[in-house]
Amino acid sequence: MSASSAIDARSSNAISEEIGQKLERLRLSRNITQSQLAADAGISERTLRRLESGDNPTLDSLLRVLIALKVQQNIDLLVPDSRIRPIERVRTKGAERQRSSSAKATKKGKPWEWGTKG
Repeated sequence: MSASSAIDARSSNAISEEIGQKLERLRLSRNITQSQLAADAGISERTLRRLESGDNPTLDSLLRVLIALKVQQNIDLLVPDSRIRPIERVRTKGAERQRSSSAKATKKGKPWEWGTKG
């Protein structure tokens, strides 16, 4: 099983727990107490404990802790920049996509049979 398929199979709860464990290890490696980090992040200790345990953290709490730990620049790795590439800009005559479209149904004709033309 490849690494990407292992990631695909995980639930959001498992990912939350892993992020919480990584945050806890980072906090401990920097010798910061939960109360210190919570105060620096502007959240309660209970919220930080819940975040570190992966117990339904909010995005706001996560961002505050990342900023307090000074690792917010790593957020760019979560969601890649999807700005239009130069070659696509030429193809679309400079227009950027404003909406998504649904998948178009493919036109199906009668299946080919022996003895029929074209």
